[in-house]
Amino acid sequence: MLYKVKAKIKHDKMKDFFAALINGKIESQQPDGTTMLKAMKDALMVDGQTIEWYEVCYCLTPFQHERATVYDTYLYDFETTLVYEVKNDIVGNSFWDYLEKMYYDDTYSY
Repeated sequence: MLYKVKAKIKHDKMKDFFAALINGKIESQQPDGTTMLKAMKDALMVDGQTIEWYEVCYCLTPFQHERATVYDTYLYDFETTLVYEVKNDIVGNSFWDYLEKMYYDDTYSY
């Protein structure tokens, strides 16, 4: 099933999150690692602490596995909405760009 997801970021965990995304730790997780990696590459920051994205999940409780293994470490205050198609309705800046800037620039502040 396809969901529109909204979550707040734990700013102090973002460098660790990006490291896990780029070093293969998350991508190699079965069965959903590549899906989570793609979702984070597509996610948009809609304000200084909130990201939104679309992601497919087949758990009985949406994102139960993803949250238990990855997302709850780095994100909180989740909202999931079942949708039937991806719409171009999320307005914001690239979350991936934010993560890159914060990871590689020690002077970057949020």
